[in-house]
Amino acid sequence: MPIKYHEISKTFHLYNNEISYIFKILKNNQLGHLYYAKAIRDKDNYDYLLETLSRGMSVCTFENDSSFSLDHIKQEYPIYGSGDMKHPTLDITLENGSHIVNFIYKEHEIIKGKPQLENLPTTYIEDNNEATTLKITLYDEVIETYLILSYTIYENRNVITRNTYIKNTGNQKITINKIMSMSLDLPDKDYEMIELRGAWARERHVKSRKLEHGIQSIYSLRGCSSNAFNPFIALKREHCDEYQGEVLGFSLVYSGNFLAQVEVDTYDVSRVSMGIHPHCFKWELDTNESFQTPEVIMVYNDKGLNAMSQTYHKLYQERLCKGKYRDLERPILINNWEATYFNFDEDKIVNIGKKAKELGIELFVLDDGWFGHRNDDHRGLGDWYPNLDKIPSGISGLSQKINDLGMKFGIWVELEMVNKDSDLYRKHPEYTLETPNRHSSNGRNQYVLDFSNDEVVQCIYNMISKVIKESHIDYIKWDMNRCMSEVYSSCHSSQGKVIHEYILGVYHLYDMLTTQFPNILFESCASGGARFDPGMLYYAPQCWTSDNTDAVERLKIQYGTSFVYPLFSMGSHVSASPNHQVRRNTPLETRANVAYFGTFGYELDVTKLSIEEQDIIKQQVEFMKEYRHLIQFGTFYRLKSPFEGNETIWMVVSKDKTQALVGYYRTLQEINVGYRRVNLLGLNKDYQYHVSLLNQDFYGDELMNVGLITSDSSSSDHNDEGDFVSRIYVLKAN
Repeated sequence: MPIKYHEISKTFHLYNNEISYIFKILKNNQLGHLYYAKAIRDKDNYDYLLETLSRGMSVCTFENDSSFSLDHIKQEYPIYGSGDMKHPTLDITLENGSHIVNFIYKEHEIIKGKPQLENLPTTYIEDNNEATTLKITLYDEVIETYLILSYTIYENRNVITRNTYIKNTGNQKITINKIMSMSLDLPDKDYEMIELRGAWARERHVKSRKLEHGIQSIYSLRGCSSNAFNPFIALKREHCDEYQGEVLGFSLVYSGNFLAQVEVDTYDVSRVSMGIHPHCFKWELDTNESFQTPEVIMVYNDKGLNAMSQTYHKLYQERLCKGKYRDLERPILINNWEATYFNFDEDKIVNIGKKAKELGIELFVLDDGWFGHRNDDHRGLGDWYPNLDKIPSGISGLSQKINDLGMKFGIWVELEMVNKDSDLYRKHPEYTLETPNRHSSNGRNQYVLDFSNDEVVQCIYNMISKVIKESHIDYIKWDMNRCMSEVYSSCHSSQGKVIHEYILGVYHLYDMLTTQFPNILFESCASGGARFDPGMLYYAPQCWTSDNTDAVERLKIQYGTSFVYPLFSMGSHVSASPNHQVRRNTPLETRANVAYFGTFGYELDVTKLSIEEQDIIKQQVEFMKEYRHLIQFGTFYRLKSPFEGNETIWMVVSKDKTQALVGYYRTLQEINVGYRRVNLLGLNKDYQYHVSLLNQDFYGDELMNVGLITSDSSSSDHNDEGDFVSRIYVLKAN
């Protein structure tokens, strides 16, 4: 049993072969944290880790006991009003205006398996032996309210998941102002915090900063998880790198406003907390009403950042993503957006499809402009019926024509948005999130539908499901091109619920569509990567990684994304040159060499390619078909960072270690440089591998300890490769 409770010391120990998580019931019947790191042996008592000391001027719980103060005792779920002077995880307003509550231990339950959370995406199990769950019930007898902290530890993964549930069983109404999914007090501040930050077209750039006293945090107030910050942080020791050292990862399975915060106090205790952002959040609970927080996935590893990422990759691939495509290789697609934008008709689409089929591409995706009166981005959103002026045979007829070519067919949608120039808005202006008598900002000429209103969600479902039922649709790209502002719902008396209920509405629509149409591959999108988070992956097993398709920029974007998310979740396409976002010219080979490490597809007009370019694309498609299982289901390693120099190197290794691909990218041409090699990872030291390009055989221990030679003609003055060079080394065991 990986969860033990020691009755005499009142200590809980969650452990497997890799990790231990230990906390106890304190003498005031609240919970104190003791240890979270590498696995240690179980024993009856760990009280020496409690470290209660007498601190001057501290607020103390008991008379004549200056050593017991929650101002400096590490806690498990700190709550305002207990003498703790740091930021709490829970803040409640009572009917008399007080914020003082006292949740103390009542009981606990150890459950084989992992319960699912109602109406929220979560990681899951397929066998009860995979995981064990601890539920600790705390109770405040004055307000007759229960607080349940849930912990799940996986048997064979260095993963612990946490969430919080609250239920009011008393007679007075309470208002939740803040409720975090988890909190963790660490004994020191000797960490660097890694975050994934950016903006539109430069998502998830890796940034690191040392912890300092006070608060360091990332967040979103945009109504989505955002492209500014991803709902993930890691705390690593100073000497931890990709290959070695201690690191703690925290990933929130949620797609809306969030807060991830580390507060360092005057005694160097670091408090990590993560959950729904409290700004504009107020949740009233009447008698017998409850609230459930989203789940946080915590990963500990002492083998470096690659190992942490691989834990997330495997968990999210195997126990977060759902449905048919969880275990299937992804089809190679072509999307018409950058080829045509809004300027297309049925014949043009079919002609692109014919050429794409000749090149070996498997799936045609019709992007924006197929519905309503959508000839530009000022009109039509919300009118989910075919634009027969552009597509006389409708989506049903066009999808059949594409199927007749031997290709699958998909469509783009933006179900959460509306243009004011649309039939839907003219009929239901109250369906938008707009504040009465106030100006409403727009983004991309569109407004946000009120998905906190079940009637709106059902209306959109009815329209889009009709299109799907009448057609042959294998893929849907679900976009979301603007954040929330001036949020107000006409169907709610309490506006503090709207932003969270909006996200629940999105999840509900996803759930209805994926249940009704289980054979459709969904790809999420939000102006590219503004909602690339675990909550979305639960419903849509891949996400458009960024609207920026430039190969050079994608090195940083995909490298950063890989800190948490598996390759098979990253939508990655070869686009035209010069690139439509940055106007950079890059070789067709390099564009593919970057895009291979994801789902792979094309975003250009294949009818305008030269014969030579068509031949190159045929070879690229054949290469991806041969190696996509390895890429999408192998083990990924980051070897050299684009944030630290001119070269980027990464690799993926098959589960049986008989094959590997190494991606090498040099951004700018250099001259007369030294010899170079890179130490590979994850190979079998006893296997002999044939290395393409070098056309030589090497043992695994040579490639990992001596390295793969990457020296090239940039070391001479007779180089003709130029900028933006890339290579793919194929390794096969003999």
